[in-house]
Amino acid sequence: MSIVAKNLTKVYGEQKALDNVNFEVKKGSVVGLLGPNGAGKSTIMKIITCFLPPTTGEVKVNGFDIATQSLEVRKSVGYLPENNPLYYDMYVTEYLEFIAGIHRLGKQSKQRVEEMIALTGLQPERHKKIAALSKGYKQRVGLAQALIHNPEVLILDEPTSGLDPNQLIEIRNLIIEIGKQKTVLFSTHIMQEVEAVCNSVILLNKGHIIAHNNTQDFTNLAKKTTYEVEFDGNIEVEVFAKLPSVLAVKPQGGNKYHLETEGHDDIRKLIAQTAQAHNWLMISLEKMPHSIESIFQELTK
Repeated sequence: MSIVAKNLTKVYGEQKALDNVNFEVKKGSVVGLLGPNGAGKSTIMKIITCFLPPTTGEVKVNGFDIATQSLEVRKSVGYLPENNPLYYDMYVTEYLEFIAGIHRLGKQSKQRVEEMIALTGLQPERHKKIAALSKGYKQRVGLAQALIHNPEVLILDEPTSGLDPNQLIEIRNLIIEIGKQKTVLFSTHIMQEVEAVCNSVILLNKGHIIAHNNTQDFTNLAKKTTYEVEFDGNIEVEVFAKLPSVLAVKPQGGNKYHLETEGHDDIRKLIAQTAQAHNWLMISLEKMPHSIESIFQELTK
């Protein structure tokens, strides 16, 4: 395992940011760390990268203990924090050479700088000061510095925060490419990003892990099912609201409705039979797919 956390707890004063958290991240996987604000995502990342000590519990990264082998952990981890601290007065190439020096790459420094510039697409901006770069290119510089020492584990805290749609897609594709060779753990609030990039998901809420599944199985955690039905004309909403397992009927405009039901039982046949019994012409009936976003809302409310 690349990352193993056991009984991890972090207390700030009287507040428990993490409460007895346990998880494992396999080598060569891309894992999304999800949760509402204050759930404990950034705290986990800061502990893994040795920026914060846990109150109790242990974490091992590539077999190294963060408490007793922190230097070895730091050598094997690349970290891009949420605020992406960069030296704005330095030029891109100059900054990456500086970071390579910190990691004591020696004769490999220039080669690694060139490789990172190519990997992160920084060629057009390499001779600019970092202060003059767009938000998207600053994120690329942050990724380049996190990868320059060729770490086995990459930790990314909100790597696409504040990016425009084009920049978001570019960084997302870069994470996918990096994930083919590295273990990547990253936090995000963009659910589509998780579905597009991640092999698995860890969902945090109030310092507890409430779900840890691969991305496909995560959709099975849904407690509700939604059906979208459209009629040719008006109907009596109360009739469908009284059907077994129906929790709510929500108008969507015109003669279109969403029927929210409890559980996973398919009631499309019952909906069709009910419409036919009342001579209501049904134009369409669709069982809506479960999304990570809807499950996130269900589990963290």
